[in-house]
Amino acid sequence: MLFVELRFFFFFALVFALAWLLPKNVQRKMMLTAASYVFYAAWDWRFLALIWFVTATCYLVGLRVGETSPLTDAAKKVWIGVGVAVSLAVLGVFKYFNFFADSFADLAGLVGLPSGQVTLNLVLPVGISFYTFQAISYMVDVYRRDIKADRSLLDVSFYIAFFPQLVAGPIVRASNFVPQMETLRRWSDVDVKFCVTLFLIGLIKKSCISDNVAPYVDLIFASPADYNAMSIIAGVLLYGVQIYCDFSGYSDMAIATAGLLGYKFPPNFNSPYLAPNIQDFWRCWHISLSSWLRDYLYIPLGGNRRGNMRRDVNLMTTMLLGGLWHGASFNFVIWGGLHGAALAIERIWKNRVAARFPKMGAAGMILGVALTYYFVNFAWIFFRAATLEEAVQIAKVYLTFQSAGTQSLPGIVWPLMIGLAAIHYLANRYRLEDLFRSLRPVPLALAIGTAAAFAIAFTPTGYRPFVYFQF
Repeated sequence: MLFVELRFFFFFALVFALAWLLPKNVQRKMMLTAASYVFYAAWDWRFLALIWFVTATCYLVGLRVGETSPLTDAAKKVWIGVGVAVSLAVLGVFKYFNFFADSFADLAGLVGLPSGQVTLNLVLPVGISFYTFQAISYMVDVYRRDIKADRSLLDVSFYIAFFPQLVAGPIVRASNFVPQMETLRRWSDVDVKFCVTLFLIGLIKKSCISDNVAPYVDLIFASPADYNAMSIIAGVLLYGVQIYCDFSGYSDMAIATAGLLGYKFPPNFNSPYLAPNIQDFWRCWHISLSSWLRDYLYIPLGGNRRGNMRRDVNLMTTMLLGGLWHGASFNFVIWGGLHGAALAIERIWKNRVAARFPKMGAAGMILGVALTYYFVNFAWIFFRAATLEEAVQIAKVYLTFQSAGTQSLPGIVWPLMIGLAAIHYLANRYRLEDLFRSLRPVPLALAIGTAAAFAIAFTPTGYRPFVYFQF
């Protein structure tokens, strides 16, 4: 069930009405948990058992490692190790088994060892990467005593399965969400203007922008050899637009949907293509994942506490695993490795070169944004391409501005890119949510109606799945 489908609006209208009609907190949580399972079952009901298994593991381990547990610290370490291992095993079997089995078979063949091809015909459950990471964050936060273990199975189930973020995030921390479950949500605390505006912004990003540029991207990545250099470069830049508008649009709608039910999610994007360096890009792109990797992987590995060499190793390890998190493909690993290398080089540059020269002011900022944007889109090539060979072919054109192809994308593509860049800048500078929030009821209704009509008019026929559903 997609946020842009008509059936979702009927589903949400019913859930919204029931949530605010039920007078008790436990009743609402029961209803919202059941509704979340219905939402997930609309894709494939068989994988409900997988969510229940992850939830049961999360709940049991939380009780065993909580403060009131009679276990020794050593025993708690064993339990948290088992809990994390089980969660990663679930993710590994469904998402990575065939990838590692095929890689091992290829490696064995290279060194002359006999190997049989072992594969499992498994369907990748939607959202498995997101809800397993949420389960891990809950168990680890309880173990670290950042939060108390919740003795209510209902609460843990609600936290794992809450439908706005279930299939594509943002990855909601237990320390942020669990306290919200303890008290009855009140309608007077809901910022309705903000939530409705944010949902419309997300809808426009997804349906009007991402879904409309996607066909041009598909043309380039389906047959790059047929197109000239400027068209290939345009296709790469348009993919950057597509994935940003698709994923940030989903996050906007998820945050708004949760907000209308009384629950607050943290922001997941903050104008990432205006970042002046890669470090800032990762502070603005998929914030819930980048902060998760920082707090649960990079810092436990040692962070930057053990010298520059170890810091760079930790950075690269974190980004490689972050790339692998996105999918079982060497292309994703390369994408993560490119960002890891860029972060390490950037730190060396700041420490050894940039510190010796005066700041370049606005010119330096503009140059930084341009170089960062160019690099980020170069890395997207490996993220989007179906094969490594295809990625290398497109990357060569992107870097050399030369291609033997003769076909061109429509002339509207470059004016479209310039217009979208201007919108990205203006949206960051003036914050449409705040502008809409300041309007009085009648102008607000007119603005929302206009935006909704625009979204409907420019939505292409048929629905495209959200890009991050595959992760």
